[in-house]
Amino acid sequence: MTSLDEDELCFPQLLNSSCRKTMRPYFESMIIYIIMSFISIVTVFLNMLVIISISHFRQLHTPTNLLLLSLAVSDCSLGLLLVFQIILIDGCWFLGDIMCVAYFVLYYMFTAASIGTMILISVDRYVAICHPLHYSTEVTKKRINICVCLCWMFCVIVHSLILKDNLEQPGGYNTCVGQCVIDVNYVSGLTDMILSFIFPVTVIIVLYMRVFVVAVSQARAMRSHITSVTIKCSTKGTVKKSEMKAAITLGVVVVVFLICVCPYYSVLLSGQDSKIDAASSAIIMCLFYFNSCLNPLIYALFYPWFRKSIRLIVTLKILEFDSCDTNM
Repeated sequence: MTSLDEDELCFPQLLNSSCRKTMRPYFESMIIYIIMSFISIVTVFLNMLVIISISHFRQLHTPTNLLLLSLAVSDCSLGLLLVFQIILIDGCWFLGDIMCVAYFVLYYMFTAASIGTMILISVDRYVAICHPLHYSTEVTKKRINICVCLCWMFCVIVHSLILKDNLEQPGGYNTCVGQCVIDVNYVSGLTDMILSFIFPVTVIIVLYMRVFVVAVSQARAMRSHITSVTIKCSTKGTVKKSEMKAAITLGVVVVVFLICVCPYYSVLLSGQDSKIDAASSAIIMCLFYFNSCLNPLIYALFYPWFRKSIRLIVTLKILEFDSCDTNM
């Protein structure tokens, strides 16, 4: 074997069993590496700002913000996991079989938790807009905390079962040294597709379509100077301006989420994931992870409290005594 061939191996010392590197032009590899590194760093940094803001300031401990906190935790975790995806740019895995399986389990779990939180956010906005009179009594911090905990527990249990064979036999499906792959049978893959994409997207779209219809109806009623309007999906009542703004903001979050994840799941759903070229695959993965980076930017654009909290954190005023009681 020539020296050039050895350079193409993940483990040159294992000539007969080593995997071959994914050979890309140097410029393409560097671009992918820079983009993914940038997304990872920015995602972790921005979502940490959200986590610190909502956790520290008592005024921000609202039911809706607790859902945003859960979303930020899952997004921040995905940003950290992107480091492992960067390691796999050249197709070689150097961290061992157990770490490989752990990476996939955490990836599936955090992705599912992010999507599950999106469903909870949609339900929260549906109740706030369609049932405004019942929102304060039906949606409490205690109930939101329970729902978030159940969501995360469900994600852990389901994906541990889906990846059960891989957990029992780490590296059992590798065909060469330096490979990091898992095997998911048809039933488990279909179950994951339904639970992680088809069902959540359907629920989110239906709920936000209903919210949109109610919002438009109430906007027309306000323009017509009607004091009370009966809407099919709720009892009589009006929606607070703050609730409507929150619905619009979180609606943008949901739309961006669908735009970013649909290409990824569409490829999996079509069964063409093994036929797309490496460059297209990298773009789809970057778009998928980029969604976790965009959410805090949307908050900064729409939420004054987030911009103020960033200033307090950056200027270290958050370390002052009683800063947690600051009026946001």
